[in-house]
Amino acid sequence: MEINKKTLFSLIILSVIIGVFAFAQGGKDVNNILSHTIDLKKQDLKLYWKNDKGEIFKNFKTLNDWINTKGEDLVFAMNAGMYKEDFSPLGLYIEEGVILSDINTRQNGYGNFYMHPNGIFYITNNDEGVVCKTEDFKNDNIKYATQSGPLLLIDGKIHSKFINGSKNLNIRNGVGILPNGNLVFAMSKQEINFYDFASYFKSLGCKNALYLDGFISKTYLPDEKGFQTMEGNFGVIIGETAKKRIN
Repeated sequence: MEINKKTLFSLIILSVIIGVFAFAQGGKDVNNILSHTIDLKKQDLKLYWKNDKGEIFKNFKTLNDWINTKGEDLVFAMNAGMYKEDFSPLGLYIEEGVILSDINTRQNGYGNFYMHPNGIFYITNNDEGVVCKTEDFKNDNIKYATQSGPLLLIDGKIHSKFINGSKNLNIRNGVGILPNGNLVFAMSKQEINFYDFASYFKSLGCKNALYLDGFISKTYLPDEKGFQTMEGNFGVIIGETAKKRIN
């Protein structure tokens, strides 16, 4: 009986070691990726591009200052997709149900946006978050939408063009839909390849996830050490707000 217990204990230890090794090899080290979860039924998340004067926010500080005038605080922010030189969206952008930038269905082009299939992240008027292929998108009951690419996960599978062990490393950020319907936004703290970044979302149980951008990607999450900065310029910004705290 004593031998069996020792054998069982050894097997458990061996399994843990193998599991840790596989985890590291798969690039899913959560310590290397910052994530923030959103329950759209309880948290206030919107997409922002221009203020009420038609001026592009460009950065978290400008957005935060504007939000403060509304009696709210910026709780979380992240760049929300690729943009042109004038900071206009490269693809579809819908805000408060209004199409401000048309869907981009070009099949050929330079850059990650055109690594097909690309996709769209949108929020319905019923506060449901969805990530889908661009060709599957239907503008029905949509409150917010942003188009980017490539898709990271498609029906639970990693994008077929991603290479395990690729040396194409970069800071990356993206959004996925968790099994319970909540959203998870993630940004790598260090450079990471597409395969490992997609693997992170898969490890959380996401079936669909979308790459938002890389290199210039920034996240503002003041409750997280090292992510209080408001530097950087972008096009569309994802922002979570809450009523201003009274000290």
